[in-house]
Amino acid sequence: MQWKIPLSDIDFGSEEKKAVNDVLESKWLTMGAVTQEFEQAFAAYVGAKYAIAVTNATAALHLACVVAGVGPGDEVIVPSLTFVATANAVRYTGATPVFADIVGEHDLNISCHSIERAITGRTRAILVMHYGGYACDMPGIMELAHAHDLKVIEDAAHAVGSELEGRKLGTWGDIGCFSFFSNKNMTTGEGGMLVTNDDEYSQRLHLLRSHGMTTLTWDRHKGHAWSYDVVDLGYNYRIDEVRAALGLVQLRKLASNNEHRRRLTQMYRDVLQELAPQVILPFAHHAGISAAHLMPVLLPVNSNKSSFIEEMKAHSVQTSFHYPPIHTFTAYERSRDQASLPLTEAAAEKEVTLPLYPTLREEDVVMVAQAVAEALRAS
Repeated sequence: MQWKIPLSDIDFGSEEKKAVNDVLESKWLTMGAVTQEFEQAFAAYVGAKYAIAVTNATAALHLACVVAGVGPGDEVIVPSLTFVATANAVRYTGATPVFADIVGEHDLNISCHSIERAITGRTRAILVMHYGGYACDMPGIMELAHAHDLKVIEDAAHAVGSELEGRKLGTWGDIGCFSFFSNKNMTTGEGGMLVTNDDEYSQRLHLLRSHGMTTLTWDRHKGHAWSYDVVDLGYNYRIDEVRAALGLVQLRKLASNNEHRRRLTQMYRDVLQELAPQVILPFAHHAGISAAHLMPVLLPVNSNKSSFIEEMKAHSVQTSFHYPPIHTFTAYERSRDQASLPLTEAAAEKEVTLPLYPTLREEDVVMVAQAVAEALRAS
């Protein structure tokens, strides 16, 4: 279907084309100098000591769990209202994800109170996800973690450029993980990044990213080494120079694109309050500065979500929902009986995500809001 207003779109132009062409002309496509430049620029942007680029955010989350010491017999507290990769990464290590509830319909992030109730003697870490680019209660979560000697991993896939108390999200915990998937605020198609201030974590992440090898192909190409040892059971989670080149250009656009997203978000709030006041708008009074990755709304209790989405489709407006709760999936059937997440389930039943992207225009926001009002009347 040809959408009049799609859910997301990419801000690509001549700069991205030139960056990719420069890599192709260099004839060095695997991880090398461009990747190193991207990592240095990203670390500087978020204010972290180290940044390690990987093939996608799922790989980043997996590596974060591994270096945090998560393994068989351990538990990691995670939200259920997130993409399944957040919990899958825990399971890859042999550990068990334990689901915690959200704060409520006005804050779709994981709840400190629910985290605290989920802590047991087997808990090894807390893995938070900053929903839509809005900050979790990181001061409260870090206080809990310190009190129980737990590691904190931030799934910042939605939150590149988000801040809380003057610190970029992803740098509050022990390790932060970012996504550069095609619908994210900055994109390389596929791609991810880990950030940390811990020297030992950084050293091991670099090893695990590339088969546990002590030197890389790039090192040998530059004459810095001629052989290598394998000192750990690593993975092939490397990024490539083409995606790193795209990331450098996208990173330069990020601040202005995020600011545009925030303006559009506020406009959505103002227009929807006028045209569809029965819709609940989460994060209206959020703390910090959001990257405004998503524009979530909660439909009125008596609305039929599937009918609403079909009505929006009839207006040629693409919508989605974030997310079906992980604990309700067939692959997590064993968790279903253990999880009591009434707030998560209630919010997921009503949540719909409206279009939001850097090339969206103000008149598009008005058109979407008008479609929302009409779709609510029809559904």
